Amino acid sequence: MSSKLKVLQVIPKLGYGGAETGCYDLAHYLPENNCTSYIVTSGGELLKFIDKKKVKLIKLPVHSKNPILMIFNSIALIFIILFNNISIVHARSRAPAWSCLIATKITRRKFVTTFHGTYNFNNSIKKFYNSVMVRSDLIIAGSNFIFSHIGHNYRKHLDVKKKFLVIFRGINVDYFDPSTTLEIEENKLISQWDLARGKKIILMPGRLTQWKGQEVFIEALNLVNKQLGHQSFYAVILGGDQGRDIYTKKIKRLAEQYRLTNQLKFIEHCKNMPLAYKISDLVVSASVEPEAFGRVAVEAQSMEKPIIASDIGGSNETIVDKQTGFLFKSGDPESLCKKIVEVLQLDESRLKSIGIEGRKNIIKKFNVEKMCFSTYSEYKKLLN
Repeated sequence: MSSKLKVLQVIPKLGYGGAETGCYDLAHYLPENNCTSYIVTSGGELLKFIDKKKVKLIKLPVHSKNPILMIFNSIALIFIILFNNISIVHARSRAPAWSCLIATKITRRKFVTTFHGTYNFNNSIKKFYNSVMVRSDLIIAGSNFIFSHIGHNYRKHLDVKKKFLVIFRGINVDYFDPSTTLEIEENKLISQWDLARGKKIILMPGRLTQWKGQEVFIEALNLVNKQLGHQSFYAVILGGDQGRDIYTKKIKRLAEQYRLTNQLKFIEHCKNMPLAYKISDLVVSASVEPEAFGRVAVEAQSMEKPIIASDIGGSNETIVDKQTGFLFKSGDPESLCKKIVEVLQLDESRLKSIGIEGRKNIIKKFNVEKMCFSTYSEYKKLLN
């Protein structure tokens, strides 16, 4: 086998999610460290940004859970591994992980998985399906919360000889940097979203789905209005519903019921997330189920914005409560309302202090460079 490290990452789609951006960032980091980098995926919005000179891209239907296609993917991966002399195969989702497991067993290559979420396991079949993520030579958990979840729920599938560790997800702190946006761009986005200077702007990013807690957020906004009046803020729910239009209609009706129509804007997509954070005075993440990592909380801190997040899952690790952000009782609109009012009434010096501490926290612990270096280091150990 060639001494040069050749890494093949396999992911269903390269969208804008945490697992996908982690895959993208690592794929571009490896060639800078004398490695050859490959991605196998079925498609996605991030494909157009891949530097084809650095990363070799191969398209396969690895998003599919169809058993026939999964077998086809296994065979295709065997040929890809052997033809390109791949050293390590890194799967980032369950369906492709099964194909990767088969391919690496047959080719005798090292197999790595990253556990990005808790995954549903309401029956033994589902749990067995999920267990592929702990059948690798190296199991990476994206947070201490996920590490504990795996240890508690998949203990019987874990092999003590296999390496199992935490590598925190990271973000690009140079991209999420408050000093990089221009005032002219900020004013343009404020106008585009039909907002106005002079009022506080509360941002809630995240796809529209029940567990992200948009209902809790809207309930809390209604309570804030009762305390501070309807003129005190604008709010933006930023995210698409990915076809879940029943839920979208439900939360829009709730907003109408509370007469929030003029204050609350629903924006489906924003190409420039740092700009969205920059025009905001406060960011909220109201998930009612645990976030594996909580990318919104990390991005907000990197942009020096106060973040209010549910006190469950990864947010407990990424936020230093009352120093870099604030935690509220998950699923409780009154608790969220209390925190929103508290932050809206903070003076500028306190807000600035929270912002500075927040960015320091992210640079120190959740920097993409640190994530990539740690993963690369573990790859090397695996082959030694």
